[in-house]
Amino acid sequence: MKQFIADFKKYFNYTKFSAKSDLKAEVASSYLNWLWWILDPLLFMLVYTFIAIIVFRSKVQYFPAFVFVGLTMWNFFNKTVLGSVKIIRTNSAIVSKVYIPKYMLVIQKMMVNGFKMLISFALVLVMMIIYRVPVTWNILYMIPILIELALMTFGICCIVLHFGVFVDDLYNVMQVVLRLMFYMSGIFYSISTRLGEPYRSILLKCNPISMLIESGRMCMLYSQTPYRKLILFWGVVALLLSVIGVKTIYKYENSYVKVM
Repeated sequence: MKQFIADFKKYFNYTKFSAKSDLKAEVASSYLNWLWWILDPLLFMLVYTFIAIIVFRSKVQYFPAFVFVGLTMWNFFNKTVLGSVKIIRTNSAIVSKVYIPKYMLVIQKMMVNGFKMLISFALVLVMMIIYRVPVTWNILYMIPILIELALMTFGICCIVLHFGVFVDDLYNVMQVVLRLMFYMSGIFYSISTRLGEPYRSILLKCNPISMLIESGRMCMLYSQTPYRKLILFWGVVALLLSVIGVKTIYKYENSYVKVM
């Protein structure tokens, strides 16, 4: 733990400037520049809203905002995890020349996607004003929910980072797994109201991302108390995954360059 804290402080500035560089590089050759960070989730939201309302005739209250909350949290998790599988090979020029704790590459990726997530949540707040969504103190539950989402993402990313160095096919496997998780996470439908038992309980208890998305919607849009016991349980699991992931990286990171 002491080594993790010391290395985090030592390499944090590098990670921060690297994240800023990645964000600037993403929009450097685009005419719309940073507007794409707004348009990208907004267009996805419109597509899913059209499909659900027009095709499947969904009657979920505040549905555009409902979809936006789900997409925002899912995109952060999905893009960070998928990007972490090959992150060592992608940064081989840096990894092979200078030492940097490899989990700092994950944190850099989380900073990039976290910045985009904050922009999307700013749009959610605008939509809440447009739809006149009542706001209560329950919205403060979003703080532990987002912290847990970040911690869960970090732990999983550290683990897939390690195995991604040794297993070339892991990226393809993770694409399939994440696609399955997408449809099981209730991005464009409500798990609580759309599914009956035992499927509802299984998805909420066994899929932490679906639970966090559902909890986020409950406290932001519907003034409800989220699944506090499940948030606490998966928070402990996320912490354990993070510890396991960091220890695994420290133990084997010297061999990563040899494998590449």
